[in-house]
Amino acid sequence: MKNLRVCFTYLFPAIILLLLTPSSVAQLSTSENRILFQVQKLLEYPQALQGWTRWTNVCFLPPSSSLKIVCANGHVTELTIIGNKTSPSSHTPQAGAWTSLQTLSGKFSIDSFFTVMTKLSNLKVLSLVSLGLWGPLPSKINRFWSLQVLNISSNFIYGEIPPSISSMTNLRSLVLVNNLFNGSVPDLQRLTSLEELNLGGNKLGPEFPSVGNNLVTIILRNNSLRSRIPPEIEHFDKLQVFDVSSNDVFGNIPSFLMSMPSLHSLNLAANHLSGNLSVNMACSSSLTFVDISHNLLVGKLPACLGSMSSKATVLYSGNCLSTKRLNNQHPSSFCKREGALAVKPPAKKQQNESNSGAKLGLVIGIIGGAVVIAGLLVFLIVFIFRKTNGERTHHKMDKSVANKYSASASPGPNGTRHIPQAMKQAALGLPPYRIFTSEEIEDATNNFDPSNLIEEGSQGQLYKGWLRDGSVVLVNCVKIRQKGLPHSIMQQIEVLPNLRHRHMVSVLGHCIITEQDHPQTTSTVFIVFEHISNVSLRDQLEDGRKREMLKWPQRMAMSIGIARGVQFLHTGVAPGIYGNNLKIENILLDDSLNAKVSRYSIPLPFKSAHNEHTATNHIGSTNNAEKEDIYQLGVILLEVITGKQIASPSEIEEMKNELENGSSEATSVLKSVIDPSLRGTYAYESMKTAVQITINCLSKVSSQRPSIEDVLWNLQYSMQVQESWTSSGNLSTKF
Repeated sequence: MKNLRVCFTYLFPAIILLLLTPSSVAQLSTSENRILFQVQKLLEYPQALQGWTRWTNVCFLPPSSSLKIVCANGHVTELTIIGNKTSPSSHTPQAGAWTSLQTLSGKFSIDSFFTVMTKLSNLKVLSLVSLGLWGPLPSKINRFWSLQVLNISSNFIYGEIPPSISSMTNLRSLVLVNNLFNGSVPDLQRLTSLEELNLGGNKLGPEFPSVGNNLVTIILRNNSLRSRIPPEIEHFDKLQVFDVSSNDVFGNIPSFLMSMPSLHSLNLAANHLSGNLSVNMACSSSLTFVDISHNLLVGKLPACLGSMSSKATVLYSGNCLSTKRLNNQHPSSFCKREGALAVKPPAKKQQNESNSGAKLGLVIGIIGGAVVIAGLLVFLIVFIFRKTNGERTHHKMDKSVANKYSASASPGPNGTRHIPQAMKQAALGLPPYRIFTSEEIEDATNNFDPSNLIEEGSQGQLYKGWLRDGSVVLVNCVKIRQKGLPHSIMQQIEVLPNLRHRHMVSVLGHCIITEQDHPQTTSTVFIVFEHISNVSLRDQLEDGRKREMLKWPQRMAMSIGIARGVQFLHTGVAPGIYGNNLKIENILLDDSLNAKVSRYSIPLPFKSAHNEHTATNHIGSTNNAEKEDIYQLGVILLEVITGKQIASPSEIEEMKNELENGSSEATSVLKSVIDPSLRGTYAYESMKTAVQITINCLSKVSSQRPSIEDVLWNLQYSMQVQESWTSSGNLSTKF
């Protein structure tokens, strides 16, 4: 009896607790409990889910910063798991291949994972953040029929957002930020309950998503949007946050945008918005943040924005605004030139596409006068519009392959656009430029250990190094001897902090050690570069399997990237840098297959032991050096188009002649010269435009070669034609 009394004493509190605990929480169904343990295994036991045993009641786990599980009526209704895997947006090439370091292993199957996850059919909130998920998002995501909040941010999910997501009508919040999604966003107008849409940090575009007007937050920053701000936004009366920064949005800023009743945060920075802002534009009293910086805006700042400085943050640098008190503005000619570079169709292309129109114009011109000329202009405009938007062929490309690789190789936020230089540098994701100490340089190279020496040549010694934060760098050691004081060296290195661009192997910092030994001064300059994995464009094209994967859109994106890097060297620094030894093996590809120009000329007197070889001499800012860069760029384009390795000048001329003959004869002749692995993946007019500018670059007469701006115009125009053709479904499955 005594033992029974003791037993009851210990058990009574537990019985009371059990009776007071709602059965809906205390008893998770066996099947859902098993599913959570499957999730633990499929996610390869992340830290947030470690320590679970068969006796763990997951519904009673205390919420933490990395895990939250809410149960009701025997079901999991909320699941939040936050890991520590680095997202693509914060990943740097120095850290190595993200596929091996930051994603789940090769055994992971995103399809199997969501097959298991969707069995939690009562979920209302699902957040899977920084877990290293990779692969295309399965269309079965719509099996979460009751889901209200979906957050799969900071992972490595690529491909298109599945159209099935538009059937998840209970969604209130959709957050897919910082992944590798590409292509068009599916029509989301059916999601009438959707209040938050955050798709930032992907490669989505080019069109603005079609969404419902109940949204409170729209964040599309750092994508590949190339369109105007849709006028429908005017009717989004609940909209509070609108962020389309770091895209290629163009056109005027609609006058209604600043006066939307609920809007309090507007970010349009780093786009291609142009024209005047209405001086009498009205601003909503709810606005607390406006950023229109780094666009191509001209004229005066609207009075309402100027008067908001006391109660709101207004950013507008990097435009061509004329208000006297504004700083960091470009001259108006800059915005006109930049806008022309981005949108002007190549004049040669117009002529090529309008031969029949020109003939008609000649006949009509004989008949007479200014009226006829005006009619011809109208005809040309209509003809070009139809050629660009109405081009159709019968080819269709395997979209599973296209999606997989366009996610990594399609033009990123800066891939095919021309934006102000300040924003280009800000969008690099590089650490701030810094001055290194000699101890840091010695530590990085292990006291210049010979095993870290990569090469030695006319531009000094190149070492591989490791900084104290673990990042990998390249250290270029240049010794300079000259008479007198080292002030000229200090002037020459002023350009180094500017050598930072998305399509160049950028400079991270430098260190100078000077020894005074009269009458000579010896200076050693250490230039620290970012490190890009040793995969060159040539390597990519020589590997048969990889070449097959690089279809025409990907090759066009790379070509535009290379042209942008060269353009920056020619016009982005003063004086321009020419004679850059452009070779296909010096075009490196980062983890996202983003093209970067390496081994370009550094404006320092590398060989000056016996003469004063000045920076100006080394840069070679003559017209001949500029045109030599264009010729070398043409050779790279030639290899991109034909897929063949070029070993001699005679081969260049031979292949150029084949392209020239092909472009002037039947379509089949040109196709026979082009890399067979591109078959069915390109619009004929897109290819023909690229071929023509390549031929022009390879002209024997240097004065007849185009400028880098002309090259970029043609490549961008070729890409526009290609995108129009692709968006119409004209892709072939015949590779």
